[in-house]
Amino acid sequence: MSSSRTSTIFTVAAVTVLGGLVAYAVYFDYKRRNDTEFRKKLRKEKKKVTKQTQQAQTQAEAASSVSPAEIAAALLKIREEEVPASPDEKEAYFIMQVQVGEQLAQKGPANYFPSAMAFFRALRVYPSPVELIMMLQGTLPAPIFKLFMDLVNADTVSRIEGYYDHFPPKRMNVSVQAGPAQGNQAAKKILVAEKDFDAGELIYKEKPVVVALDADLEGKRTHCSYCFREIQKDMAIVPEHDKLGSVYCSKDCQIRASLGWQNMLFTLEPVLPPELDNGMNALTVDQRNKAQEPYTEYITAKAKQANLLAARFVAKQIALEAVKLLPKKSSPMQEELEELGDGKDTYNIGDHFERLRFVQGHITNEEVKLLGAVLGSALPGVEQSVTEERLAVLVGKMAYNAIGVCPGGGRDDRPVSSDRPEDMERTRTPYGTARQIGSGLYLTSSYLAHSCDPNTRPSFQSGTNELHLIANKPIKKGDELTMAWVDVSPRPDEDPGMARRRRRIELARGWRFKCECPKCLQEVMDEMAGEKEHDAELGVTGDESKVESVMRHEKLPGEAMGPD
Repeated sequence: MSSSRTSTIFTVAAVTVLGGLVAYAVYFDYKRRNDTEFRKKLRKEKKKVTKQTQQAQTQAEAASSVSPAEIAAALLKIREEEVPASPDEKEAYFIMQVQVGEQLAQKGPANYFPSAMAFFRALRVYPSPVELIMMLQGTLPAPIFKLFMDLVNADTVSRIEGYYDHFPPKRMNVSVQAGPAQGNQAAKKILVAEKDFDAGELIYKEKPVVVALDADLEGKRTHCSYCFREIQKDMAIVPEHDKLGSVYCSKDCQIRASLGWQNMLFTLEPVLPPELDNGMNALTVDQRNKAQEPYTEYITAKAKQANLLAARFVAKQIALEAVKLLPKKSSPMQEELEELGDGKDTYNIGDHFERLRFVQGHITNEEVKLLGAVLGSALPGVEQSVTEERLAVLVGKMAYNAIGVCPGGGRDDRPVSSDRPEDMERTRTPYGTARQIGSGLYLTSSYLAHSCDPNTRPSFQSGTNELHLIANKPIKKGDELTMAWVDVSPRPDEDPGMARRRRRIELARGWRFKCECPKCLQEVMDEMAGEKEHDAELGVTGDESKVESVMRHEKLPGEAMGPD
């Protein structure tokens, strides 16, 4: 009864209000048509409202028209602000910035840009940026959303165009620049010296991001699986459960390999730091073991080094992203994270990797499924990132950029591959892939172009896989830095032409390009000049034999006879 009465009261009230509005509308229309003073007053009020509306619109447009310089300054300020590390801190930060943005938006056009900056700060810690942008598009006033998107777009452009302002680190004394244009293709990026170097001088040192010891050495306990250092007999550190049989020369190497990729792919140790694990490893250990066994069999029997390097790179990405979720503290992964970013958090390992060139990577559906199962059993959901297309690109980038590690000039006992010459795996090394003990991905050195007469060489003089780039000859600031990707030294049974053909075949098979370095072009020109000199010695310039004139009128099959 009470509910019905309340409803009736609201209905009557609504009808009364509606009736009042209708009556006022009728009265307004009558006065507008018949009262001159009323019409004058109405026009005056209309002009006043129009003026106020135009002023408000002008203020809103002015507030939403921020100069590119102001946008850049705001981005610089925001980037210098520390981003919270833990998930709880990020959530609190996100909520706070959204609240600040909403409060500023209500204060009028003068606060539109600070409001947009607050929402942009919130975007920095939100796990799904695209989702948040779509939400804000439907809720924010248009001027604020425009400013917000101006910040987003400027940040994206700045990250893309400004990448090579941050990489390589200035301490390496080199920079990456655009090389000469190549017809319709985009110019390749090349490595350039930023100071003068004398012959024999060290240009820089670089540690690999991921590595793979040669399969015939893995598990033999003669070399460290992480740094490749030679291990004295009975001195290897042997993990209790490692399906690949990896061993290490020190506890530090074991920890770095385990945290970087080995725990994820080949052992049953936790893949997340204790602060994030929350008992997950204990629940997934059986499933992980079942997934790792067939994957290990596949890797050891069928896969090439590029495929193992690609899998380790995926695991390394996951490990580095996990570290970002924790408060900063000294750890091997934190050290590597800071070294990759040169002390800044501007770019991650994926940003570095996606800019590298690649060739077609060779994978199988079986490999994609096995690797996905290994990743998914350790961290459910991660396997979705390893698609067939993505893994092929990863393998192709490793195949194109991996450098062979040859301490002391390499070895002589590497097993000969049973693959066809065109299918053999190759890595960049002036000593020849047949002499390496393993390979690794070196981000800066990946930009070293090939030359058959290089001005630098990679050296592994510490006995590990740390690359020392040494100047072969005097180098001036601004010179392009090059290295030999294949063995360019002439063999006893080769003349210059045979040596050049061997080099070019190796390069075409391994990296899919035709070498046109200065040495190759000069050798071709020398050969052509030599042939001309030889022709001059012969005393003839062509075929000088003749036929009698009557034969020049001979009818050829299918032709009509004609005059000479």
